[in-house]
Amino acid sequence: MDFSDLYSARILEIAGNARPMPRLAAPQGSARKVSRVCGSVVEVDLALENGAVSAYGADVNACALGQTSAAIVASHILGSTPDELRALRERMTAMLKTGGAPPEGKWDDLKYLEPVRGYPARHASTLLVFEAVAEALEKAGA
Repeated sequence: MDFSDLYSARILEIAGNARPMPRLAAPQGSARKVSRVCGSVVEVDLALENGAVSAYGADVNACALGQTSAAIVASHILGSTPDELRALRERMTAMLKTGGAPPEGKWDDLKYLEPVRGYPARHASTLLVFEAVAEALEKAGA
């Protein structure tokens, strides 16, 4: 596997077409995660209502892999429950670190990150948004 497998056209398309997600003025939970390996930074804000994410904002300064993860999360996080998001983090971690299956359903686009499995140095940046969301949920009391 070479870097053209890792940075596929679909990965670059998702990262390049990410829509802005302005930070929230009054979030219930926020978190900042940094990859020590590459310096990628992801900061997220969220608010919950009726047991699901009702508002989300993020500032992403990351490589294409981190941008892709963050873009997919931003596209589907509204309406997601804390349990769903924690399970998603576990599934992504398993996909990269232990050969687990990629997420399905509304999170199906995360399968494009499966080639990252072969590049352990890229795991941290790919998982940043999931770690940040989990911490923000904890701070929000969810």
